[in-house]
Amino acid sequence: MAMLDSKTPLASKMTKNTGLTFVLILSALMAVTSLSTDIYLPAMPVMAKDLQGDAELTITGFLIGFCIAQLIWGPISDRYGRRLPLFIGLGLFIIGSVGCALSTDIVQIVFWRVFQALGACTGPMLARAMIRDLFSRTRAAQMLSTLMIIMAIAPIAGPLIGGQMIKVTSWHAIFWLLAIIGTLMLMSLFWLPETLPAEKRSQTSVTKAFQNYYALLTNAKYMRFTLCLTFYYVAAYAFITGSPFVYITYFGVDPQHYGWLFAVNIVGLMAVSMVNRRLVHRYPLEALLRNAVFIATIAAIVLAVTTGLGVGGITVIVGAVFVFFSMNGIIAATSTACALDTVPNVAGSASALMGALQYGSGIISSLLLALFSDGTPWTMGWIIALFTAASALMALTVQLKK
Repeated sequence: MAMLDSKTPLASKMTKNTGLTFVLILSALMAVTSLSTDIYLPAMPVMAKDLQGDAELTITGFLIGFCIAQLIWGPISDRYGRRLPLFIGLGLFIIGSVGCALSTDIVQIVFWRVFQALGACTGPMLARAMIRDLFSRTRAAQMLSTLMIIMAIAPIAGPLIGGQMIKVTSWHAIFWLLAIIGTLMLMSLFWLPETLPAEKRSQTSVTKAFQNYYALLTNAKYMRFTLCLTFYYVAAYAFITGSPFVYITYFGVDPQHYGWLFAVNIVGLMAVSMVNRRLVHRYPLEALLRNAVFIATIAAIVLAVTTGLGVGGITVIVGAVFVFFSMNGIIAATSTACALDTVPNVAGSASALMGALQYGSGIISSLLLALFSDGTPWTMGWIIALFTAASALMALTVQLKK
């Protein structure tokens, strides 16, 4: 794997083998979050019946813990480096997964999902920060696209594995599997280098470092890209949270087949990510971001109109969501690279805030779905359209940079 356009000695010293190992580990760390939720999506109807509660709360609880914990880990990683928080975080993730597996009611599993998220959040947050530590703006966008191609295996495999597991065993086994995966990831960290050397770490106290969040929130350039991604993810999580009801309950899709309908979107994301690896060297990142969000908005509007009118059935929904979701292959990579490029000295905190808003956006989605559900796909449709349009408006405010 060529390491062109790097900006640190560590990046330039990476060989093909060490570079591949680095990318695979970071991809797996980013995939942990998707797998933590996607793998049990087919089991949600069974979990709701077994636990006698709303299974969607397990997603909400995870996202609450996920977004809050990132804000704590960000300054810690800027002060003490990237590897230590990863070790601690994966330890917490393993404990939380075991707690979920042993839960017997909805309150217990929501608690352990929050706990699980306290550790899971370190993976994607610090993977982004480590890429920013090592690579320049354009190369960072390319690397993030590469990570998304590899990590996309998780949301493809997750629902498929979960659907098959729920067929032959209980949903508890799914969380035991997550605990095993977390253990394997913890072991892989011994092959991961520290990307933030001591001389580049923040010298301020962790408590004082939290003041960086105010500076980031008032940084217009950074927030434009961050809110663009955040609004898009409100829409994305509306699909992730709402699709089990739409596909399984409303359209009667077998839980074992739901995974294939979910996976087709990830295939699109992977394909677009592969194309984006080349596009970032030919076009400004901001231009790519605008065009991708524009295409996603058109697809979202089609989804909202057809679900509102009740026409097209599941075929149109699958097609519109495929186009919408595929654009994430460009949107996530370009917006993240552009945002972190505006604040290179606090990449850990910046990645944490971005991740907190990005994944915390799912709380908005789940609450809107719960409050406005009318028993049809329309609620999911208009939420996706509304927030994708908001993302497009933010993309239009960014200035092009050569």
